[in-house]
Amino acid sequence: MTPIINIFTENIYDKWELDERNLIDNARDFLKYYLKTPDIYNNSCLKNQEYDTIVFDILYCDSEKTHVINREYRDKDYPADIITFAIFADSSDDEKFIFDGEINLGEIIIALDKVEKNAQEKNWTRERELNFLIAHGIMHLLGFDHQTEEEYNFVVNAQENALSKVKGL
Repeated sequence: MTPIINIFTENIYDKWELDERNLIDNARDFLKYYLKTPDIYNNSCLKNQEYDTIVFDILYCDSEKTHVINREYRDKDYPADIITFAIFADSSDDEKFIFDGEINLGEIIIALDKVEKNAQEKNWTRERELNFLIAHGIMHLLGFDHQTEEEYNFVVNAQENALSKVKGL
């Protein structure tokens, strides 16, 4: 059974009017792809959990906001293009909280001004870069990191494969 996927978004960056409905649909498709991919699902924080609903949030902001969040919560003094708070994945097994079959994976925070800059540097559209970061954030919510080159390659390959499944990216 495919779980219900609820994604809540908020855009507090007034210089880019997003099609949030489309981004939510894409994020849902990325997550569905990850859940159907054995190498991802079997190594994710969802394996062996009983749930029927998955929830997470995406906040779109600017790099000033990610700089403040980085300083206050991560002891890092720089603006980030993306910050992920993987609440469920980062909890120990005895602290993982599932209420009425619902898992809250956490929150993805994306600095849209950094998305625009990154897109220019990579010579692709800002929409592609934004979706690339959403797919990346979801991998983090599922418990994946990229401390080694092998982990990094796995995450980026998963992102690229997820993006290839969504029309127009």
